[in-house]
Amino acid sequence: MADVKLEHKQSLSREDAAVWLHALSRAFTHGGDVELPVGEGGKVGLHLPERVEAEFEVEVDGDEIEVEVEFKWSTARPEAEEESSSTSGT
Repeated sequence: MADVKLEHKQSLSREDAAVWLHALSRAFTHGGDVELPVGEGGKVGLHLPERVEAEFEVEVDGDEIEVEVEFKWSTARPEAEEESSSTSGT
């Protein structure tokens, strides 16, 4: 089970969807942190690393189209990852 999971679904206008995607895009372009809107004035803050795993999926089912874009990254510090891999090989 995940430590934390936030899932929010709502109907958005194209303009509102663009605001959300633009905030994420700015964070990827310029690096650092992003606050994404969720629900009734709520926000979730994320720190984006230099590299991420990405997945893109398009599914067409009859008259419905689903587009999924997923980004995944580790919150472990790079130094901690290097230390654990060097000590596990000894």
